[in-house]
Amino acid sequence: MRLQNLTTNGSFSSTVHTIATFVTRRATRGAMFTLALCFSVSQLQAQFSGPSLGAGTPVNAPITPTTDPAILYPADRAIQLGVGDSLVVHLFGQSEFASPERVGLDGALQVPLIGPVPVLGLTLYQASQVIAIRLKNAGMYRDPQVTLQIVDSPNQVVTVSGEMHGLVPVVGRRSLLSVLSAAGQYPITGSHTVIINRPGLDQPIVVDLGTDPSRSARADVPLFPLDTVVVPRVGVVYVLGAFKIQGAIPLEQNSPLTLMQAASLAGGPGFEGQYKDLRVVRTVGFERKVIKLDLMKVMRGKASDPVLQADDIIFLPTNQLKAALTNGGFGAASNVASLLLVAFQTR
Repeated sequence: MRLQNLTTNGSFSSTVHTIATFVTRRATRGAMFTLALCFSVSQLQAQFSGPSLGAGTPVNAPITPTTDPAILYPADRAIQLGVGDSLVVHLFGQSEFASPERVGLDGALQVPLIGPVPVLGLTLYQASQVIAIRLKNAGMYRDPQVTLQIVDSPNQVVTVSGEMHGLVPVVGRRSLLSVLSAAGQYPITGSHTVIINRPGLDQPIVVDLGTDPSRSARADVPLFPLDTVVVPRVGVVYVLGAFKIQGAIPLEQNSPLTLMQAASLAGGPGFEGQYKDLRVVRTVGFERKVIKLDLMKVMRGKASDPVLQADDIIFLPTNQLKAALTNGGFGAASNVASLLLVAFQTR
């Protein structure tokens, strides 16, 4: 009766048209959402797989240690005065020169009785001679005995950067190992090859600290004020997935790291891991490659234990059923056993 009325009154066709329009709109929106999702996923994939560096950018360029003795062990340098140095002028038999003064931005030092004296770039001895000559020429003293003392200086420091950070005071010279010790504990991620940037040299000084303590004296080169010591980051291997400990494992210098060693450092693989589907993601140049291995065969000695490289990513996928048993403990195991028992009884 209702259908006949709808047909008779002409409202049935309009209702069908409304429903069709609604379905069409929903389908169109769904298609647009699916298209947008596919486009975004393709963007993400392209963003992940494609390198952002240019084709001419060098990758992991090797560093050659410096071997020239003239560069590694230069002659001692006299302290040169710079802007911001705080000095005390000592004049024999006089006390009015005892207050410290700083070298201004113009490179001059304010000295009582004679005013500003240019001392920028001069050594302590040269600056004391200039002040003595000024006092003598001004008629203040016949033969003044002048000495200078540095009280504070922002220039007489060595900067340590990279994996270590610090400003280490250096008056005259100081050895590399003593500067590194003063900067703090050497990090495990720090490379044993350090770089020294020295003003006046076109190329940085590369020093290999080595791993043999009996030969550490060779690497204990002198440092001078305004030197910058850069401690690079050593290569690491990333462990992800069904391992007990996830994170980065640093590579020790002159000591290869194998897959079994990395798994041991990561606490070993978990019960929920898919041992036959272990993956090693390795970057070769600008291309990423995935290497699939059977961890169980490697553990049993039936497959070779590969040597890992810097920036390798070890990923062990997770078996969902094993993960549920691991997370649920005995309760989950008993539930699964009960379900299996019921399933067998119903047959």
